Amino acid sequence: MSEEINIYQIIIKFKKTFKIIIQKWKLILIMSILGSFFGYFYASSKNKIYFAELTFAVEDNQSSGLGGSLANTFGLDLGTSSEGMFSSKNLIELFKSRRMVEKTLLSPIIYNKKIISLAEMFIINNRLRNVWKNKPKIKNIKFSPSTDRGNFTFIQDSVLGEISELIINKYINIIQKDKKSMIMTIVIKCENEKFAKYFTETITKVVMDDYIELKSKKGRLNVTILQNQTDSVRNELNNAISGVAKANDNTFNLNPALNVHRIPSAKKEVDIQANSAILGELVKQLEMSKVSLRKETPFIQIIDQPILPLKSEKLSNKKGIIIGGLLSVLIMTAYYFIIFNLQVIKKDNE
Repeated sequence: MSEEINIYQIIIKFKKTFKIIIQKWKLILIMSILGSFFGYFYASSKNKIYFAELTFAVEDNQSSGLGGSLANTFGLDLGTSSEGMFSSKNLIELFKSRRMVEKTLLSPIIYNKKIISLAEMFIINNRLRNVWKNKPKIKNIKFSPSTDRGNFTFIQDSVLGEISELIINKYINIIQKDKKSMIMTIVIKCENEKFAKYFTETITKVVMDDYIELKSKKGRLNVTILQNQTDSVRNELNNAISGVAKANDNTFNLNPALNVHRIPSAKKEVDIQANSAILGELVKQLEMSKVSLRKETPFIQIIDQPILPLKSEKLSNKKGIIIGGLLSVLIMTAYYFIIFNLQVIKKDNE
């Protein structure tokens, strides 16, 4: 019974509120017109947003167990490779890491027939130097392409860091439709069409190069160590072969009773046999480690690249007018509804 009374009271309140709103229709209409004008000017002031999309696929083969006793003796790891912290699953985090974004911003591009960095292009497009003109410490700051990051001043670090954070939070979006699929799309959205295109292409190259280097670093180290040891043993073997030849020359037509002079030749032959066995095993391990390296090195294929003109979107003036008018009506309706209920509560308390 009480629930029915409560529902009835609510209906009564809504009817009274509706009557008040009808009485104030002129004011609501005026506010709606003002809201439409505001929506129109807002839509007119907003620039186009451009979308640069680049789709790529990652094939990340993992090596099976390879290696042998000799490789283990030399301290080499040719076992099963694990994905670790640089797995393809973490590519999204790499794209949004400050180090990758800063490295991209310092990359060179050709803009207005000049070679500048992407950071300089960002500053020019966003007219940041006009904003900084009253700030003597940063108004003349420049970011030359391929500058050594370690030589930056505190101010350069701070400004580049702020630009990077802005791009990470507002510009970059990584889409992976299926978590099991290694097909990803990086989307860069900003108000400058060329910057969106250049930044998308550059950060993709920077991240991919860094990712491949990190993923294959362990395998490349193994190959380098094995190659150096193989070359060293091969040199020893060549020296031993040369030593046998010299020893044989020295003992040519030697009296059979003087076999002691044949000892150097016999020692060199032992060295040849030992080094031959070691070299054979090392060559085998070297080839196996090269195969492992190829398997550990991810293959990345670009599927689609951003092509000018880019996709864009802009709030049309018509939509701005409609949205502005509707929001004004809703706000005024909510205002009168709250005012009416506050008055009812006040009366009840009195």
